[in-house]
Amino acid sequence: MSTQAQFTWWKSGDLDGFFGLFVDNLIQLILIVILCRYVVGLPDDMVLGRILPGVAVSLLIGNLFYAWQARALALKTGNPDVTALPYGVNTVSLFAFILFVMKPVMQQTGDAELTWKVGLAACFGSGLIELGGSWVAGWVKRVTPRAALLTTLAGIAVTFIAMDFCFRIFADPLVGLIPLAFIFIQYIGRIYLPANIPAGLVAVVTGTALAWGLGRMDGAQLVSASHISLQLPVPYIAALFDSLTSRYVIEFLPVIIPMGLFNLIGSLQNLESAEAAGDCYEVKSSLAANGLGTIAAACFGSTFPTTIYIGHPGWKRMGAGAGYSVVNGAVITLLCVLGLVGFVSALVPVEAGAAILLWIGVTIAAQAFQATPREHAPAVVIGFFPSLAAWGLLMLEGGLRAAGTDIATVGIVSLEAQLPIAGMISLERGFIFTSMILAAMTVSLIDREYSKAAVWALVAATISATGLIHGYSVEGGVVVNAYGPSGTWPFIAGYTGMALVFFVLGKTRAKARLT
Repeated sequence: MSTQAQFTWWKSGDLDGFFGLFVDNLIQLILIVILCRYVVGLPDDMVLGRILPGVAVSLLIGNLFYAWQARALALKTGNPDVTALPYGVNTVSLFAFILFVMKPVMQQTGDAELTWKVGLAACFGSGLIELGGSWVAGWVKRVTPRAALLTTLAGIAVTFIAMDFCFRIFADPLVGLIPLAFIFIQYIGRIYLPANIPAGLVAVVTGTALAWGLGRMDGAQLVSASHISLQLPVPYIAALFDSLTSRYVIEFLPVIIPMGLFNLIGSLQNLESAEAAGDCYEVKSSLAANGLGTIAAACFGSTFPTTIYIGHPGWKRMGAGAGYSVVNGAVITLLCVLGLVGFVSALVPVEAGAAILLWIGVTIAAQAFQATPREHAPAVVIGFFPSLAAWGLLMLEGGLRAAGTDIATVGIVSLEAQLPIAGMISLERGFIFTSMILAAMTVSLIDREYSKAAVWALVAATISATGLIHGYSVEGGVVVNAYGPSGTWPFIAGYTGMALVFFVLGKTRAKARLT
C-alpha cells in the first residue's frame, strides 16, 4: 500500500484532539471579549466586528498550514502517524497587550479607535519579530540542550495549564470528576470505551449534561446569545499603516519586543517538544508560518499574536493527526464570523473540557523527563523554578486584587516579611529565558562541559543587562518590566561571577587531566 493511501485526513483520535484544542481556543476567544470590553473599554462592534473576525483569519490560516505540513511530513517519511502542530492565540501576549499597551492608551486618550490601532501595530510588530526570528531559531535549537527547551514547557504545563484546570475540576467535583474519570480510563489506563467512542467526546458531553442537570448553567444567557450576527473579516491595511506612525508605538516597544521574543522562543520550544514526541518539523517554515499568521491577524483587525501551542505530545498520544487542526480552524472561524462565541460558552462549561487540558499538561511535564537523558533530570527540575515563580506571583497578585489592594499598596518591604517577594518577581521577569538558561547551564555542568556552562552564565549576564530578565519596577500597582542595567546590575555581576567560577574550574580540571 502506498504512503499516499495510508495517510488519512481524519482518524478516530482527531475528535478528541479537536475537543482539546477547541476548548483551549474558545477560552482565548472568551478572554478576548471579556478583557476588551471590561478592561480596555472597547465597544462591542469593534470587538465582535473587527477583532474576532481577524482572529478567525489568523487561526484558519495557521491551522490549515499546520495540517498541510503534517500531511507533507507523513508523505515524506512514509509514516502516517503524524500529528499537526497545535496553534492558537498567544495567551501571554493577549494579557500583555491588553494590560500594558491597549489599556494605557485608552486611559490616556479615551479614544477606542486609536487604542485598537495601537493594538494592531503591536500585533504586527510581534509578527515581524516571529518571522525574522525564524531564520536564526534553527541555530538556537542546535546549540541548546533538549532539557533546556523542554523544561520551560513542562513548568508552564504544570502551573498555568494543569493547575488551573485541576482547580476548576475540584472547585465543582460534581461536574468535573466524572469527565476526568473517562480521560483517565482511556489516556492513562489505556482502556478504550465501547465501540471506540472517544473519551474526550464522552467527557465533554457528560460534563455539559451534568452542569445543565445540576443547574450550573444559565438558560436565559444561552437564549440571548443564540442569535446569528454575520461579521465577515475585512482587511484594515490603511488603519494598520496609520497606526505604525503613532507615537504610542515607540512608547510601547519595551512591551512589544519582549513579547515577540517570548513568542518566538516559546514556539521553538514547542517544536522541540513535537520532535521529542516523534514529529520532526522544519524549524524555519514552522516559525515563519506562525509569524505570517500573526501578521495576517493584524492586517485583518486582530490585536493579538498567534503561536504554536504547547501540548503537541498530548494530542499525539490521543491519536490526533491532521484533521483535528482543520476542523478546529473551520469551527473557530464559523463561531467568530457568525457571532456565536458567546453561545458556545453559554452552552458548554469550561469544566467539561478541563479534564482533557489537565491531561495534556501532565503529558507535557512528563515528556521533559522521558525525552531527555536520565542524568539531565536535575536540569529539568531547576528549569521549573522560574515558571513556579511566575505562577506564584500571578496567584499573589490575584489574591491582593480580591482583597482590594495591590503590591504597591501593601509594599515590597511588608511582603518581604512573609516571603522573599523581590526574588519571586526577579525570577518571574522573563521566566521563559531564565528557565532555559538555568537548565542549559545545569546540563553543561552535568556533562562536565564547564566552558559551555560559563558561556551560558555569560548569556544570562548579557540578557540581564538589557532587563529582559530580572528587571522590574512596580507602577500603578502592577509589576512591569524595567529595561537597562540600572536595576539588574547585581544579576549581571552574579552571573559573571558564576561564569568565572565555571571557567576556572574547567581549566583546573583540564590541567589535572594532563598531569
